Amino acid sequence: MSQPVVTRFAPSPTGYLHIGGARTALFNWLFARRHGGSFLLRIEDTDRARSTPEATQAILDGLAWLGLDHDGEAVSQAARADRHAEVANELLARGQAYKCFATQEEIQAFRDAAKAEGRSTLYRSPWRDAEPATHPDAPYVIRIKAPLDGTTTIADKVQGDVTIRNDQLDDMVLLRSDGTPVYMLAVAVDDHDMGVTHVIRGDDHLNNAARQMLIYSAMGWPLPVYAHIPLIHGPDGKKMSKRHGALGVDEYQKQGYPAAGMRNYLARLGWSHGDDEFFTDDQAKEWFDLDGIGKSPARFDFKKLENLCGQHIAAGDDAALLHELNDYLDATASDPLPEPKQALMRDGMYCLKERAKTFPELLDKAQFILADRPVEPDEKAAAQLDTVSRGILRELTPHLQNANWSRNDLEEAANAFAASKDIKFGKLAGPMRAALAGRAATPSVFDMMLVLGREESLARLNDAASKSG
Repeated sequence: MSQPVVTRFAPSPTGYLHIGGARTALFNWLFARRHGGSFLLRIEDTDRARSTPEATQAILDGLAWLGLDHDGEAVSQAARADRHAEVANELLARGQAYKCFATQEEIQAFRDAAKAEGRSTLYRSPWRDAEPATHPDAPYVIRIKAPLDGTTTIADKVQGDVTIRNDQLDDMVLLRSDGTPVYMLAVAVDDHDMGVTHVIRGDDHLNNAARQMLIYSAMGWPLPVYAHIPLIHGPDGKKMSKRHGALGVDEYQKQGYPAAGMRNYLARLGWSHGDDEFFTDDQAKEWFDLDGIGKSPARFDFKKLENLCGQHIAAGDDAALLHELNDYLDATASDPLPEPKQALMRDGMYCLKERAKTFPELLDKAQFILADRPVEPDEKAAAQLDTVSRGILRELTPHLQNANWSRNDLEEAANAFAASKDIKFGKLAGPMRAALAGRAATPSVFDMMLVLGREESLARLNDAASKSG
C-alpha cells in the first residue's frame, strides 16, 4: 500500500464491550498488523449522560484480555469538541455550510404538513441561501450544504458500490445551537485527524458513511477506504441479543474460554481463508484481508467456539496457559492457587490440556492436583474402593515403592502385578484413580503419579488402602 495503514476501533462507553464490537476491533487489529500499520483506539464518549468511566474501563479490560493492543494513547472524542467546532466554522466560512435559525417547532410543522400531503419529510431549510443581512439575532445551528442532485457512491470493500441519491441526503446539522458538535461531524474529523486510512466497522454504519463523506468532500480531505461488515446473528438467525447467552466480552472470560480460541473464532465469524478453521495469531495476521469478509450475517455457534478453544488449549504453551488460568481465577473472584499447586499445575499441564475446552474443564481434570490429603472420593469413585479393591491397593503399593519413578517403570510394575493376580490392568486403574484423585474420570494414573511424585502418590494409595468401610 502506498501509505501506512491506519485503522481504528471507536466504541461508545455506554456499556460493556459486546461480542460484535470485539470482532470489529479484531478485524481492525488484524488488518493493521498484517500491513505493518497502526491500530488506534478512540473512545466515543460524547454522550456525557450515558458514558461512564466504568464502561470505558470495561472496554479497555476486554481488549486487554483479547490481546488486542492499540498503538499510542486512547483518544477521547469528547476532549476534541473544540476541534470539531473549528471544522464546522471553517465550513461555514468557506460557504460549504450555513447558519439555520429554524426552530424545532417550525421543523416539526414542516414535517407534519409534508406527511399529510404525501411529500418527502426531508427538511429543506429556508436559510440555506439566505443573505447574512437577513439573519436574526437568535440561536442557530450550523448545517452542511449537501448536494441537491446527482448521487453519492460509497465504494465499500465488503458491500461493493452502494449508491445513494443526493436528494435523499439532508443538510445535516454539524453544530448544535449550544455550540456542541454532532456525532457525524466528530467521527469524520477524528478519523481524518488521526490519519485513519481504513474504516472497518459494522454495516449498521453504512448509511452514516454517505453523510460523513459530505464532510470529507466539503473539506477537500481524501476519503478513507470503507469496509462495512455484516452484523453477528444468534444461532436462530436473529440479531444477537441477551437471549442468546453472554454478550459482554468479560462474560466469555468468566466462562473460561481462552483468549486465543476466542480470537480464532471471532476471526472466522464472517471472514474466511479457504477452509482453514484452526489457525494461530501469526497465521491470521498473515492471511487477513478485506476480500475474505462475507456479505451475509455470521451466526454465533457456541459448539464451534468450544471446539476451537479446545484446540487452542491443547496446542497452548504450558506456562502461558497457567498464566491465563490465573487470570481466569482472578476474573471470577476465585481463590488463587497456592504456589505448591501452581508448581504441580505447571508440571501436569501436559496431561490436563488435552480435550479441555475451557478453563473450568481444565480445572476439573486437575482435581487430583487441587485435592489435599486425605482425598475424599466422590460417589462414583467410592464405589471403586470396596474391600477387595483396598486389599489389592495394599498389595500393589510395595511394588510401586520399589519402582524407579518413571512412566515405563511404573507401567511395568503395575502390569506385572496385575498379571501376577491374573487380573486386567483395568481392575487396578479404577481403585487407583479413586485413591489418587477421588474421581472415576481422570488423566492416566501414571500421569497423575508422575505429577504428584513418589511420596504423595504412595501416601494417597496407602490412605485409600487403609481406610475401612
